[in-house]
Amino acid sequence: MKFFDAFSGYGGFHLGIERAYENKSGGEYGERTRVSQCVRHIGDSTDSEKQSRKDYCCIGYSEIDKYASAVYKYHFGGKNYGDITKINEFELPDFDLFCGGFPCQSFSIAGKRGGFEDTRGTLIFQVFRILQAKQPRFVLLENVKGLLSHDSGRTFKVIISSLAELGYSVEWQVLNAKNFGVPQNRERVFIIGHLGGFGGRQVFPISRSDQEIIETKELCEQNSNCLRTNYSNGFSNETYVGETIPVLTPDRKEKRQNGRRFKTDGEPMFTLNTQDKHGVYDGYKIRRLTPTECERLMGLPDGWTAKGDFGGEIKEISDTQRYKLCGNGVVVNVVEEIIKRLLTLEK
Repeated sequence: MKFFDAFSGYGGFHLGIERAYENKSGGEYGERTRVSQCVRHIGDSTDSEKQSRKDYCCIGYSEIDKYASAVYKYHFGGKNYGDITKINEFELPDFDLFCGGFPCQSFSIAGKRGGFEDTRGTLIFQVFRILQAKQPRFVLLENVKGLLSHDSGRTFKVIISSLAELGYSVEWQVLNAKNFGVPQNRERVFIIGHLGGFGGRQVFPISRSDQEIIETKELCEQNSNCLRTNYSNGFSNETYVGETIPVLTPDRKEKRQNGRRFKTDGEPMFTLNTQDKHGVYDGYKIRRLTPTECERLMGLPDGWTAKGDFGGEIKEISDTQRYKLCGNGVVVNVVEEIIKRLLTLEK
């Protein structure tokens, strides 16, 4: 399967597709090899790399944030087509899957909810433009849950009807990352388009019994004590072993998410975003999550956002940008499960 990765961010869709095909669960990012590009020098490839290329490859990606693009290039290489509004759709290679989390700020309850009146909201029409020209077999899109209710549901209706006019049968479901092995309450709507119809089978719904339900306390114990790790990013060098209560924006008492600022011990973390700071209360003090902890909450390997390829020069990424990258990203675990089901449907 060849895919085009739009609004690619740090590569959450790409990594999820890779894991679905190769049945990998992560580990250190340095253990990975770049075998998922469509254009490679055959003489430099091993047999396993050739086989991997037969199964799936990325024909390119689209990203305008320089830090996200640098992280993506560091891990995957490939061609960045840049601003999606400037892509000549007829110059893109053919591909089977269009995937991407189109900008959600104009639909999110955390933003001003400008919808199609916001230039970020109109980027979905750039997606339609490319789909009309390339007609990939599948479309996988992600956005905030608020997309469903925006403008009394009319915004979502426009999106679904537009996909239908392009020849796609559409299914969608709201999925919460906390049910896929990460302790973060992150509800997102995923939309799948099938060119020409479902063929009698669908990816959704993914029922609750199918999802990987793991209590947060148990998960943290399994995942290197995800919210109880050693950290040294200017906060402290201690190891927290007491309660780990999620807290939102410690330095702004008026901040709330769904009416709450504190959760109870064992509850999943508040939804990571770019507008709030996220921390935990250990029973004695509040401290901010580290970038590594945020990566784990997004299903990423440790250190995934720590370095980037800036035009051939590898540089460290600041913590500020790492927090932003995670807040804007897609949870890899959810993408992986969807792709696995899509592949099963294909077979």
